[in-house]
Amino acid sequence: MITLEEAIIMGVNAPRPHQRVISKLNTELGILYYKQAAIVLEPFPEMMLDEDKTSPTPDLSLYDNVLDNTPVIIEVTKTGMVPSDLKKIRILIDSHDYGIQEGFVYDYKRNEWHKYHRDKGDILDRPSFCETINLDLATLL
Repeated sequence: MITLEEAIIMGVNAPRPHQRVISKLNTELGILYYKQAAIVLEPFPEMMLDEDKTSPTPDLSLYDNVLDNTPVIIEVTKTGMVPSDLKKIRILIDSHDYGIQEGFVYDYKRNEWHKYHRDKGDILDRPSFCETINLDLATLL
């Protein structure tokens, strides 16, 4: 049996605007990874954080195939869900179970980025900038 908190973490939200943003991010990051070799993390939509058991599946994960971990996750949401998605990424990052360093929440209604970093907490200055791949994610949309 899973807890309510675990169900919220694993919940699915899939309206077209939401899926469109995930698709754009995945495509652009895929080009940077597969075609240009400009980033070292492979993008995966809706990938389980732990392939050995039922686990959370962020909207987009950036996976390190060498270190076998997921240092970056991205959640895409609309304005009313930003607080709960920020809570979700904080829980996933602070749990230290998955090796996540940076978590992003993108509000597609307001075109706003939010960021939480394992060592630095909430990032208010340039919240769309991903340190791990040295890229402003907002430039991909």
